[in-house]
Amino acid sequence: MTTHQVPPRIIEFYTSTFNEANRLSVPADGVLEMVRTQELLRRHLPPAPASVLDVGGGPGTHARWLSEDGYRVHLVDPVPRHITEAEGAGCSVELGNARDLSAQDDSYDVVLLLGPLYHLVDPADRRAALAEARRVVRPGGLVAAAGINRYASLFEHTAFAHLDGAPLQQNIAKILATGSHDGKKGFTEAYFHTGPELEAEMREAGLTDTRMYGVEGPAWALLKATEQHTGESLTASRMFASALAAARMAEPYPDLLAASSHLLAVGCH
Repeated sequence: MTTHQVPPRIIEFYTSTFNEANRLSVPADGVLEMVRTQELLRRHLPPAPASVLDVGGGPGTHARWLSEDGYRVHLVDPVPRHITEAEGAGCSVELGNARDLSAQDDSYDVVLLLGPLYHLVDPADRRAALAEARRVVRPGGLVAAAGINRYASLFEHTAFAHLDGAPLQQNIAKILATGSHDGKKGFTEAYFHTGPELEAEMREAGLTDTRMYGVEGPAWALLKATEQHTGESLTASRMFASALAAARMAEPYPDLLAASSHLLAVGCH
């Protein structure tokens, strides 16, 4: 089996620069992502105690609620800090890579890829990760993969009133044209998907009955910018409730898929 290495700058980002453990529990847009991801996954997950392989599961944010729901969860992540943090999430843990899973063929009922695809800039690496997910999920099992929306940075920086400078405009224009972020500023090296692109990658991996969802809906950037401009938590606000309602209302309309910050693709082996 080929050994794939995660770029050191990505490991460093999640080790020393960014605290992933707070991302889905503190800022309002993160809580919105969490609530919507939970409700979308619960719609498709088989009944507990099915087995779940949480690939790129970070500090165990999703593994924790899945374990509380009664699922048997094993988490794999390439960042040692995340493995240490995930040890208290009610799951077993393993330092590993989405492109080289140690799991046996057909060994899990569900495989989650809720982070790896947007750190795999090379299409061949994304194909490898999806192929591994399909390999280890049982026939009839579920694979769920997340991507960052290609247009998320445009919406975010517009809401933050940042687009009055040429350098940022150039950076975002590159993301819009290519999907690639070089990681030199802000977020680390990443790839941003369009909805049709993520759906096509799922199909190319041999996954069937694919469903595509916009996770946060059309109001997430407004929610994020308002919270940061005011310095007040909005997770219990009417604005949060409205943003959540908008995400649910937008779900049946494919034209609104691109309005979310994250995309979720769900398919079957």
